[in-house]
Amino acid sequence: MAASAGSGKPSVREIFTSMQYGPAPEAANVAQAWLDVHERSLGHFIGGKWVKPEGRQTYATKNPATGEVLATTIQGNEEDVELAVSTARKAFESWSKLPCHVRARYLYSIARTVQKHQRLLSVLESMDNGKPIRESRDCDVPLVVRHFYHHAGWAQLRDTEMANWKPLGVVAAIVPWNFPLMLLTWKICPALAMGNTVVLKPATYTRLTALLLAEICAESGLPPGVFNVVTGNGAFGEKLAVHPDVDKVAFTGSTEVGRTLRKATAGTGKKLSLELGGKSPFIVFDTADLDSAVEGIVDAIWFNQGQVCSAGSRLLMQESIAEDLIHRLKQRMSNLRVGDSLDKCIDMGALVDESQKKTISEFVDEARSEGAEIFQSPGPLPKKGLYYLPTLITGVNTTSRCVREEIFGPVLVAMSFRTAKEAISLGNNTPYGLAASIWTENLPLALEVALSMKAGTVWVNGHNMFDAAAGFGGYKESGFGRDGGKEGLYEYVRPSWENRARPHPSDVNFKTFAVTYGSDVPPIPGQKDISASVIQVQDSQIPSVDRTYKLYYGGAQKRPDGMYSRPIFGSDGAVIAYVADGNRKDVRNAVEAAHKAAPG
Repeated sequence: MAASAGSGKPSVREIFTSMQYGPAPEAANVAQAWLDVHERSLGHFIGGKWVKPEGRQTYATKNPATGEVLATTIQGNEEDVELAVSTARKAFESWSKLPCHVRARYLYSIARTVQKHQRLLSVLESMDNGKPIRESRDCDVPLVVRHFYHHAGWAQLRDTEMANWKPLGVVAAIVPWNFPLMLLTWKICPALAMGNTVVLKPATYTRLTALLLAEICAESGLPPGVFNVVTGNGAFGEKLAVHPDVDKVAFTGSTEVGRTLRKATAGTGKKLSLELGGKSPFIVFDTADLDSAVEGIVDAIWFNQGQVCSAGSRLLMQESIAEDLIHRLKQRMSNLRVGDSLDKCIDMGALVDESQKKTISEFVDEARSEGAEIFQSPGPLPKKGLYYLPTLITGVNTTSRCVREEIFGPVLVAMSFRTAKEAISLGNNTPYGLAASIWTENLPLALEVALSMKAGTVWVNGHNMFDAAAGFGGYKESGFGRDGGKEGLYEYVRPSWENRARPHPSDVNFKTFAVTYGSDVPPIPGQKDISASVIQVQDSQIPSVDRTYKLYYGGAQKRPDGMYSRPIFGSDGAVIAYVADGNRKDVRNAVEAAHKAAPG
């Protein structure tokens, strides 16, 4: 049956010939409702409550996929830094003295509460950052949950596994806009597990999910002041880093800002860890499975629109298979879909900001002017939003700026090599040293090349594979220090005999900082006070609302497929539980389970 003239809709034959998915938008009503509860105006989250000082400038957070203003947030100043750091210092005196298993219970509680709200976090992350919903839903938020569970285990084992180490104090965590939620958990989970308190500054462009997570932590019963979020620009972040009562600065971002922070903290006795930029090589040998390598390239460079520190932005191919690999890659690129970040069927979403799009365009235009060949996906771009087509650059030399510098966008630069020795030389020919991946079915070759790569992380036949139990970080201009694994814990402790040398001692009376929190768990905005129902753990309290209530079918408890939860209120208006909010897939699974159990 042909399409009706002028209808603009494809016929059934055309649909089955092209096999192109139609749009499948994710509902944003719950995320919009959360913003509406806060009247789309958010302040800092300090001491377990919202703080909105008067006279502050505001910043409009926009959805890069549509240009819609989502909410306004505060541009903090030195007074806000002082309040947040002093609150964290006060909380440290009690938080660091809790038994290890009690801190572990808090982290387990946060993990379970995040699971209850993971779809809300996923949708808000995609709206705030522009990344595809399938990435935030299936990659970012599950890894957030994994980090809380993993570090809850380490919190419980600290006294036995790290007996001669002690917490640092107040940690200033500064995170970028490419993974606003995931990267902040890489900082706060080990910090809290080891007994530190945290003041977090999210990136200028992406502040919303950090504030939502702070609210979720308070809902989980985390004592006030243990985790605080302040918002501001880059200069505000430097004010936080140089505050004399901050004992540790954990930063992920650009190499330029990393240099600034290292100079600013030099001689202060602060501990510092930096996870900076990268120009990671993606090395394909003639013994590789080329189809797998092509899919690996797609994940390595076009995941999160290429806005990944460890993105495989330099494709190094053995000369004998270079032509075939480029041909296959161009075919694959022709089927990549770019569109609204809440569309579950797109491959790439929107760039975070107009300035980022301008920078990427300048790199590509410069390569074109140098005589390089530029290939871009032929797919159309949405009329609104900050989008850029997946781009492949070939025919460049090693001195080109697009080869040497981090583009931080969906741009892949391809070059060839003859021997493994040349591949190692080209792969290491960069000031960065964050990551690399080796693609071959010859395992001895893969291990030999991997050991020769000057990179913090080397994957074999894979790229961008992360886990809370595996340390990640770089060296050279990619920074120092590790996130994740046991090695990441040592970034947040010092030997028990060591004290921080303070060049400028403050006049703070630390005896007045010791506090014991009672039952006044802060209420969550938009909800009733949840402190009436708590579980006693020695001198600490965890709300019983932390308990997980799942669906039950097929003889087992199941988490809801929709990943939403619904609050249940008692007669006094207090939240007494969260129950799973099922969707049609849960209904289908329950009906199927009932049919399987039916006699006959």
